[in-house]
Amino acid sequence: MNARKAVIFGGAGFIGSHLLAHLAETHHYDELYSVDVGKPRFVVEGVRYENFDIRDPIPAELCGEGPFDIFNFAAVHTTPGHEDWEYYWTNVQGATNICRFASEVGADRLLFTSTMTVYGPTETPKDEDAALEPVNAYGRSKILAENIHRLWQSERADTRRLTVVRPGVIYGLEERGNFTRLSRMLKRRRFVFPGRTDTIKACGYVEDLVSSMMFAQQRNEGVFVYNFCHPERYTSADICAAFSRVGGYPEPRFVVPFWLLKLAAFGFEIMSALGLKNDINRARVRKLHESTNMVPKRLPEAGFSYRYDLQAGLLKWKSASRFQDFD
Repeated sequence: MNARKAVIFGGAGFIGSHLLAHLAETHHYDELYSVDVGKPRFVVEGVRYENFDIRDPIPAELCGEGPFDIFNFAAVHTTPGHEDWEYYWTNVQGATNICRFASEVGADRLLFTSTMTVYGPTETPKDEDAALEPVNAYGRSKILAENIHRLWQSERADTRRLTVVRPGVIYGLEERGNFTRLSRMLKRRRFVFPGRTDTIKACGYVEDLVSSMMFAQQRNEGVFVYNFCHPERYTSADICAAFSRVGGYPEPRFVVPFWLLKLAAFGFEIMSALGLKNDINRARVRKLHESTNMVPKRLPEAGFSYRYDLQAGLLKWKSASRFQDFD
């Protein structure tokens, strides 16, 4: 890597914080900058934290003089949870501003995190050559953002290097998302399978994701797009069983009919409309029921070696947690 500085947009988030920790530990760069509007999941010593909203034009002098390597993790991503326009405003406008910033500071290397949502829910395996069939504004906004980054690379294709990562569900320390919630429900014996136990969920451990990013950038290709998740196909039953083994929880057995869950979710939607706000709705229930059978093809073909399978990743996460299982 020629640049001695790195700017991570969205560096305060889960993945950004883990990347910064890795870069600081391995001394990839002399200076590290995190640009975000939120508080960091955990503070990494030596990182300069800049509070800035990427929906606004980014001044070239924000992080001092370049050249920089740039990582773009900034996004509105929770689905459901936002109005459609919010995904486009942040993910598309943000990509435009970041690519303009990259051009102004003379950056030649940029890594962008997209999402498996660009493929849509699917029971059949989808690798990087599969058709993009998003079913929501988040997935569609990420496709547009991918194209904006590709345009930036194409303007100087001989020198600019773009990596696009399409991650599955990523878990690990300070995730605070789907896997964290699942662990809490399993511990309290409150989890039931939504209509089936064989829902495939593409997922991956955060430390392997960070390693894959470093691996992909070292390939020095003009454009390298890859899916990231475990190469194994894990079902919802597999994930629950792994949590139960690592956390010592009882394995869930009960399957609630999907039609009954949808009916109950509709009731919660009515309650929310009447002022009793909650996060339960039919879209969220449907998301739990549908498979996201994304598979990684290009990364293994390129020679990347995964260090963690599902159980090993959960063990590492649990051992790193300080306050309770799976912090």
